[in-house]
Amino acid sequence: MLVERGLQAMNVELVSEAYAIAANYLRRSGAIPDTLVTDERLLGIIIKLLHNGEINKIRLANKAIARFQAQAEARAVA
Repeated sequence: MLVERGLQAMNVELVSEAYAIAANYLRRSGAIPDTLVTDERLLGIIIKLLHNGEINKIRLANKAIARFQAQAEARAVA
């Protein structure tokens, strides 16, 4: 799935690990449903952060969580 989106093979593991960390947190907090379906918004945020140069999986996950929550709050206000 990630390779289809054009990611380099060396980044697949990093994206997968960061996504797993962020998705686990967001599922436990109730921000995303507890399913096996990939949340495209969260994945897009992680990929964008990776393209912007973030390569630490913990920072990548934390920044993705913060952006996801900020977007959710902005949508709730609108």
